[in-house]
Amino acid sequence: MAAEIQPQPQARKPCLLSKIEGFQEVVSTAVIIPKEDGVISVSEDRAIRVWLKRDSGQYWPSVHHTVSSSCSCMSFNPETRRLLVGMDTGSICEFILSEDYNKMTPAHTYQAHQSRVTVVLFVLEMEWLLSTGQDKNFTWHCSESGQQLGTYRTTAWVSGLQFDVETRHAFVGDHSGQVTILKLEQDSCSLVTTFKGHTGNVTALCWDPVQRVLFSGSSDHSIIMWDIGGRKGTAIELQGHNDKVQGLCYASHTRQLISCSSDGGIVIWNMDVTRQETPEWLDSDSCQKCEQPFFWNFKQMWDSKKIGLRQHHCRKCGQAVCGKCSSKRSTIPLMGFEFEVRVCDSCHESITDEDRAPTATFHDSKHSIVYMHYEPTTGNLLTSGTDKVIKVWMGPMG
Repeated sequence: MAAEIQPQPQARKPCLLSKIEGFQEVVSTAVIIPKEDGVISVSEDRAIRVWLKRDSGQYWPSVHHTVSSSCSCMSFNPETRRLLVGMDTGSICEFILSEDYNKMTPAHTYQAHQSRVTVVLFVLEMEWLLSTGQDKNFTWHCSESGQQLGTYRTTAWVSGLQFDVETRHAFVGDHSGQVTILKLEQDSCSLVTTFKGHTGNVTALCWDPVQRVLFSGSSDHSIIMWDIGGRKGTAIELQGHNDKVQGLCYASHTRQLISCSSDGGIVIWNMDVTRQETPEWLDSDSCQKCEQPFFWNFKQMWDSKKIGLRQHHCRKCGQAVCGKCSSKRSTIPLMGFEFEVRVCDSCHESITDEDRAPTATFHDSKHSIVYMHYEPTTGNLLTSGTDKVIKVWMGPMG
């Protein structure tokens, strides 16, 4: 059922501890149970399973509960052992797990959405259940009474949801690439602001309530760090993936951001460094280095009898440059460019070896990741893949 892999001592990179196999369908969401050698999984095969590690080192299902439709997402609260599972039908089912995790009792069903639930989030401090669906509705219910408190219509269906208890702000990321901040009251909500920095769908959100920073991941392969608390509109871009970002987790005690992508890549970012915003790209009709005209600048081309050139931009200074004046490539890790990018010749000369020192480490999970969960008390990491396998990792801070 599940194989145990012995960890390497003092491993700095994520080290594979266990695999859980035998699923008929892809596991939509799975979480590590804190203070227990256990995992809860929900999957497209309509099964909710609780896996506990036996003395043999293998995970075996202590609970196997089948529901009426595919499970799309879940939220688990360890303090109260409440499990909320979003369904393909739009409903959310609440269960209570026993102390020994060998029994699961149905508690309530919320008729939350008209179609598939995309994210569900239980907020114990407020006794609120927040959820989003493919019906483009964001709703919140009272988890004590089961009553719907309010709803907000989003521009596109939502794939990322986070909540800040202190300010009652909900962060909603959708398929148009937009992030919306809503201020929630007991029975109403107000739009605070919207911002957009991605060219693709927002696929993941992660909120750090201490630094008051929001991270958003996208199908455009990028991550953006939005400084909400600083109120200066700072947005730092992180480029370290070659495919769609599937998950984001923040380890606040080590100031590390963990991100994963659908090609199986796991990137661990050191956020305890002073990062720089990428510059705005400047507009120009000619190269800002050699002054050769760009190809749409017909007048200058005619006057100087020169062939128009293609426009590029230096990623460090933002200037509009021609290919000849930007023939060099460099990493700029403090600007979030962990891969080599185009820079103009003068910027290339100014970048030192110290400037090129990586601020992230790259790891291969060896499966196409659909979901990731980080458990802060142990520092362990969980990934679920399209190969229908769950992998449990000792994180770099475990």
